[in-house]
Amino acid sequence: MQIRDYILRRLMVLPILIIGTSIIVFALTRIGGSPVGIYLSHEMTPAQVAEIEARFHLDEPVPVQYFYWISGVVRGDLGWSGVAAAPVAEVFPNKLAATMELAIASGLVAVALGIALGTIAGARRNRLPDHIIRIVAVSGASMPMFWFAILLLIVFWVNLGWFPLGRSDPNIFASIAHPTGLYTIDAILAGSFKAFVDAIWHLVLPAVALGYGATAIIARMMRSSLVEELQEDYVDAARAKGLPERLVLRRHARRNALIPTVTVIGLTFGFLLQGTVVAEIVFRWPGIGRWMAAAVLRGDQATIMIYVMFTSILFLVVNLVVDVVYAYLDRRVVLGE
Repeated sequence: MQIRDYILRRLMVLPILIIGTSIIVFALTRIGGSPVGIYLSHEMTPAQVAEIEARFHLDEPVPVQYFYWISGVVRGDLGWSGVAAAPVAEVFPNKLAATMELAIASGLVAVALGIALGTIAGARRNRLPDHIIRIVAVSGASMPMFWFAILLLIVFWVNLGWFPLGRSDPNIFASIAHPTGLYTIDAILAGSFKAFVDAIWHLVLPAVALGYGATAIIARMMRSSLVEELQEDYVDAARAKGLPERLVLRRHARRNALIPTVTVIGLTFGFLLQGTVVAEIVFRWPGIGRWMAAAVLRGDQATIMIYVMFTSILFLVVNLVVDVVYAYLDRRVVLGE
């Protein structure tokens, strides 16, 4: 089956999976109780509470409530966020842009460093660089992210004062338009080098804290795969032909070692978006993870359902991209008939 046909078939199945996920998410949130509390205040009478329940169809059976909710989602009405005191549809894009910028930055760092460190460790197996990188990888994979984030905060913000908290300097970004919501891209579009440097400077600490664990996982996978590939017969054949070791490593062994690593990279990016909750709380990053944590504490079901729906769709899309990239790297892979 051609890649194009495979993608089209997966996209046709995607709405069915999304509907099934939405039913599960809605049912689980309703098991926790009615979301009417997010709309109430202490001064309301029972009659006013009943009026709010009727307005949002909360007095109807759960299947009817699901119908009204999913109909609103299709129309762009994602509900009311009690945490933000605004419609979810208005708050979600800005929060998502902040989280996506952080996840992309940490993902780029994790992929670049993970592949580079894994390649160095695999090519220099059982030598000093390999031992050092393995120690770094093990510490990154086993170290709790919240502890590492707090450690970075104490050293580089409290003691040294090198990096700031938050997402930007309001005085710098107040005069810049935000068409994309990604501050680094907005600074480039506005032609402001000062704003771009400020956005990058605010990204450093949360991106390092979030990407360190992912870097360790990618590096370990890349090293293990490369060590196996360097023992294959085709590598010995390439060396016997007189190819330099760097060409053997770059053109032959590393490409095949990337095949299992790509799966880890794809899933890691999805987990980076979910892991932003801790990084955003520690570094005061105004993203969807911090918003989600506040929504859980307040019982804001509309926000929780949209967040879970978004992450579910994200993982479905990431899995599709990983399958396609996997088939591109390994021509032996035949996509589903």
